[in-house]
Amino acid sequence: MSYIESLRVFVRVLELGSITSGGRDLRLTPAVASKRLKELEKHLGVRLFNRTTRSITPTEAGHVFYDEAKTVLTALENAEARVASFSQVPRGAIRVTAPLGVGRRIVAPLVPAFSDAYPETEVRMRLSDRKVDMLADGLDVAFFIGDPGDSNMKLRKIADCDRVLCAAPGYLARRGTPKTPDELLHGGHNCLLLRYPRSPEYFWTLQTPTGPQKLEVRGRYDADDGDVLTDWALAGHGIVNKPRFDVQEHLASGRLVEVLPETPPLPTIFGCLFPHKKLQDPKIRLFVDHIAKQGKARFAVSAEA
Repeated sequence: MSYIESLRVFVRVLELGSITSGGRDLRLTPAVASKRLKELEKHLGVRLFNRTTRSITPTEAGHVFYDEAKTVLTALENAEARVASFSQVPRGAIRVTAPLGVGRRIVAPLVPAFSDAYPETEVRMRLSDRKVDMLADGLDVAFFIGDPGDSNMKLRKIADCDRVLCAAPGYLARRGTPKTPDELLHGGHNCLLLRYPRSPEYFWTLQTPTGPQKLEVRGRYDADDGDVLTDWALAGHGIVNKPRFDVQEHLASGRLVEVLPETPPLPTIFGCLFPHKKLQDPKIRLFVDHIAKQGKARFAVSAEA
């Protein structure tokens, strides 16, 4: 398997742009990852990367070899997934991504029970509020909150997800509590926004008696980390639009207060995406089933709170 492992190192180093990042993704030290690359280059008799002290870039041969190496690894993964159903013991790595909030509070707490039940599996989580490219990042399952948009991946809805506008009591005492959606636009309020390149949340859509109302809200702060927005709201810096489960404890304690409860944000869904071929792999199917069953229960508790 050493040659296959060298192929994996080569592919991830090229995709992530550094030996350190590629090795870390495969749980290898930079020294081991570098050794694997040198062994591969020696075997092939060509240089796959141009190296300097500050960068590593693929050579022309590296670009050509990448396409073929990727094909080999994909074929191997497909073959392993197909024969895995004959084994009584699921094994191997499951590469998972999720937004920070849902990853920390819903998915991650459920991982140890799965790992205890299937000790020959490994769960490798990557949490980010940014959108990811599942195929380019070599991911098996991507959990999401909201609309995943157009995708050729298999989608599984897990639970409905209510959203809530909320702010700290101190902020509302200083700036006033908005009574209508329009006051978010014209009442001098600071709306805390989740933004990053190609972010879909440049507006908030509220439920009103006349139908959904889209508001192009503005604010002095934005971030690409939803937990940062929650921290700013708790510190009294503005109004935030969050999944209810994400702020339920703060609402229950009174540290945050629901704003415009009669015209809340449109609800969304908690779900996951995965390549169709992954349905053939028992460990992926079992992991998704585990998170779906336990995660749905947690959303139900949040909705009842």
